[in-house]
Amino acid sequence: MIRLAVVRCMLNLSARSLGGKPTDRLCPEFATSAIMFRATTASLCAYCHRLRLLPSTGAYPSSTLVSSLAENQHTVSTLYDLSVDIRKVRKFKSWVLFESPTYVRETASLLHDMGADTACVARVLETHPEAILCRPEDVAAQRDLWASVCPNQRELVGIIEKFPASFFAVTHHANQRANIRYLQSMRLSKRIIGKLMASAPQSFSRPVERNQEVIHTLRETYLDLGGDEGNLRVWLQKLLSQNPFIMLRPAEAWRDSLGFLHDRGFTTEQLLQLVSSLRACISEMDPTTMRQAMDYTQAALDCSDGELHDIVLRCPALLYYSVPVLAGRFSGLMDAGLTAEQVRETPNVLELTTQIVTYRISKLGSYGYDVRSGSLDVIVGTKKDFEASYGRLKLRTERPLFNPVAPLRCSEE
Repeated sequence: MIRLAVVRCMLNLSARSLGGKPTDRLCPEFATSAIMFRATTASLCAYCHRLRLLPSTGAYPSSTLVSSLAENQHTVSTLYDLSVDIRKVRKFKSWVLFESPTYVRETASLLHDMGADTACVARVLETHPEAILCRPEDVAAQRDLWASVCPNQRELVGIIEKFPASFFAVTHHANQRANIRYLQSMRLSKRIIGKLMASAPQSFSRPVERNQEVIHTLRETYLDLGGDEGNLRVWLQKLLSQNPFIMLRPAEAWRDSLGFLHDRGFTTEQLLQLVSSLRACISEMDPTTMRQAMDYTQAALDCSDGELHDIVLRCPALLYYSVPVLAGRFSGLMDAGLTAEQVRETPNVLELTTQIVTYRISKLGSYGYDVRSGSLDVIVGTKKDFEASYGRLKLRTERPLFNPVAPLRCSEE
């Protein structure tokens, strides 16, 4: 009966699509079955439509599709022979094990030829297993390209181990070569270019014209602010080494940020100092955020415009801290017993979190040093700077300074 109902429903649908008379009028007992068949058909059509929209399994296979396939056993066994942790690869990049063809032996051999030991090769393939999908001739071309900016193969192997994804980005070889030639024409050192390629490979994958625009803007900015043409190369290398992603920022961001600071009364000399000390972060700053941070700092420290400029020059980080961050840190300093005058004298203390400030004050207090009545210079800086200051105070407490003019006390015989 069920089969008969389905057949009659199918005939009914076909008749309707052809303009004929519906057959379910002759058998009303199958009306419900016909409705269920139509709903099932619509659901299957929608599913098939969605399936056609999915990407191919060779690009980004889903976990469901991958689980239904079989791993490339040759790839797995070869990686195992190279002491690669297959469990780690399955956990993070399992789709690589289903690809074919792969070049495991060829990639490992090329790394060995460059001086990488077995452990290094295993770490590279564990971290970036996609490397085995690159053709040997493409990897060899990358090796020759990177060798042009690396002093020796030992340093190149170190870069590959630390930044394997950057080295095995073989899809934009022409753009990489063009960008290297352009930066070399700017007389930038090979070490700086190699660092840029490793840390920000995206800037080398895009057309060279876009990087030329950014470098031109940096150059014009430095010269317009009174910078010396002879120091341009050193200044540019400093910016690029401190922030390799600077070339990915639009050139307009530099002009907007500098224009805002100029409108707030900063002189060209002060702007040049900021540009040189902000580690190129000025291109990432939003004028609205800078205005809010400066307004809050001026109100909290009760200072004039000139004093605010001096504070910003001594602590440029104030420009990119949000108001909630500044408010939280300033409140923590006040709760610790410090004064606004102390913060004005040492604004770098605002670069530290409240937890770090509290810990350092407590640490110094254990040796009798009260920062509430002294300078905050002893608690600012990095962890290494503080440990050096703390060590000097501790040594001074345990072993007083020798007074050469004090009379010697000798025990009488």
